[in-house]
Amino acid sequence: MGNYELTIGLEIHVELATKSKMFCGCATTFGAPPNTQCCPICLGLPGTLPLLNRTAVEYGIRAGLALNCRINPVSEFARKNYYYPDLPKAYQITQHDKPLAENGFLEYFLDGQLTKTTITRLHLEEEVGKSIHSGDSIIGSEYSSIDYNRAGIPLIEIVTAPEIASPKQARVFLEQLRLTLQYLGVSDCKMENGSLRCDANVSVRDIEGNPGEKVEIKNLNSFRALERALAYEGERQAVLLSQGKQVLRETRTWDEKAQKTVRMRLKAEAPDYRYFPEPDLPPLELEQVWIHEIASSLPELPLAREERFQKAYGLSEYDAGVLVRAPHLADVFEETVALGHSPKLTANWVLGDFARLARQGEVVSAQHFGELLELVSSGQINNNQGKAVLEEMFATGASPREIVQKKGLTIIQDLGFLKTVIQEALNEHSELVERYRSGEDRLLGFFVGQVMRRTGGRAEPVLVNKLLAEALQPGRNWEPHKE
Repeated sequence: MGNYELTIGLEIHVELATKSKMFCGCATTFGAPPNTQCCPICLGLPGTLPLLNRTAVEYGIRAGLALNCRINPVSEFARKNYYYPDLPKAYQITQHDKPLAENGFLEYFLDGQLTKTTITRLHLEEEVGKSIHSGDSIIGSEYSSIDYNRAGIPLIEIVTAPEIASPKQARVFLEQLRLTLQYLGVSDCKMENGSLRCDANVSVRDIEGNPGEKVEIKNLNSFRALERALAYEGERQAVLLSQGKQVLRETRTWDEKAQKTVRMRLKAEAPDYRYFPEPDLPPLELEQVWIHEIASSLPELPLAREERFQKAYGLSEYDAGVLVRAPHLADVFEETVALGHSPKLTANWVLGDFARLARQGEVVSAQHFGELLELVSSGQINNNQGKAVLEEMFATGASPREIVQKKGLTIIQDLGFLKTVIQEALNEHSELVERYRSGEDRLLGFFVGQVMRRTGGRAEPVLVNKLLAEALQPGRNWEPHKE
């Protein structure tokens, strides 16, 4: 960007994983037929009154505490007034000047350095309905339909300070935030389902520190879209300023096909939402005892778990990081190690074939997984057989010992039998034996392959290599040994 610096602030909307909506008892299940999870309250019909969802408040407090925020003992709901088709009441119940939580931060690693981003506020509000556009986005669509199933689902909005300096930092921050919220269990944070959405405020300033005009980018629904949109927008603004042109204060959206931001609307002045206290909800007064109870129930968070994995289990920074970023894999790892299995062996298998198979959504218990590792580490089956057994475990749910017995996958370690097989292979390829003894050491791999083929891959590889090396020594007239 040449002589210009980028400044980014993020606004993240997170749907809370409650079973019912913020102010009524309607279900929050994703994917239900349009307009089937609505009632007079979430549709804003006259005469209805809201009733606050206690679990939504608890989840908001959990998130605030995990983000190192101050939980305000008294907060207030307000009406945010505006007209839009997906807002059935023509106002949104939210929190304005008295939010649930303030002045926090989130730490994360950026290029190996521990970095901190300030959280200015976290507040509760209700979700709006969903506009379903006839095209790929609102830009270029001929019409939109409205689904009010989403209206009234509990949200927390998390606002950062404008101190993020690069698109990559914004992506890494959001990834860490999502992981933290998933560990807390307050949201599934599925961006593809809209339960985690991000808007960004972007501006550039010159090297003398003169601030630029702030541009808002709406509806960034993937980490890739966030990073690319911020990179494009920063460059767009820098080019305009370098040409002596003005950056307009506007709202833009990301066009995935065109790979650029496009204007949605100008912002001639700050919108007047005519906030005023919600008359149907009293101030939210929190007891300190409840806040302390929630604080004591918080799980171990990602950064702390990653550090513990390195110190307690001797894992590398990379392995610990990959495990922690996949909580279900980290849980299996810990449960398996707790049964007495090697942390390094367990991590290698979890991060390899186990992770690949787990993407299919099936579950293998730590008990069964530990049995498999015991079969491999004790030499009863080899690694390749272990991989085949693991696939069968995911497919059928059977225990590894049952699968090994059913398929006859035990390792052959019988010395007499293996020496007989080796002698047969050497007799069949006597010319190659002489070539090996003349110095062609690479032929050892060929003979190992012959033995493995004759035993169906069940011969113990280390033992086969040792016996072959003995049999192929120059001048050795080796005959099968009878035990």
